[in-house]
Amino acid sequence: MIRGATVRPLGKVLSFINFAAREINCKIVYYGAGLGGKTTNLQHIYQKTAEQQKGKMISLATETERTLFFDFLPLDLGSVRGFKTRIHLYTVPGQVFYDASRKLILRGVDGIVFVADSQQERMDANAEALDNLMSNLKEHSYDFNKIPYVLQLNKRDLPNVLPVESLTKELQRKNEPVLEAVAFQGQGVFETLKEIARQVLVELKKGS
Repeated sequence: MIRGATVRPLGKVLSFINFAAREINCKIVYYGAGLGGKTTNLQHIYQKTAEQQKGKMISLATETERTLFFDFLPLDLGSVRGFKTRIHLYTVPGQVFYDASRKLILRGVDGIVFVADSQQERMDANAEALDNLMSNLKEHSYDFNKIPYVLQLNKRDLPNVLPVESLTKELQRKNEPVLEAVAFQGQGVFETLKEIARQVLVELKKGS
């Protein structure tokens, strides 16, 4: 625990308050199947964010040849009760092998973006990752219906994608906002971030 900091419930979210720095720190996690575009989202946001607004992006290598990205990106997004709001962005590893890491990263989450791969052949992987998310939230005793949540349909530029209506029918869980994206081109990336940040800030202000 950082000196002068604590964790307090604000509305329906559980945020980290640093009294010394007068900051409310919120955690947003990008979840989804492997190679769906989670890391691409964060990399684009990081590249397009002014230097003074961002911290260091961190990635951790695993024992295997593949890399587990643990991306960290704070953004200043206004104030609540005189405290600056700082949002930290994380991705979870896509491989089921790393489920323990997924659970750890979800701890203390304030908002979730589920990044779905729009390709028809990735629907089983999307469904598996979504079921895994629900299971891990339940294990943490989080009420999914109360957590800020956005569904992003990524890779909309590819020729073998399913219609938005079909993907929404299969993957939408609580009438959450659904946004289309082509993350490697930056399309829909900031729109997704703004929507999940808006939801988190609404919850923060409920507790103010």
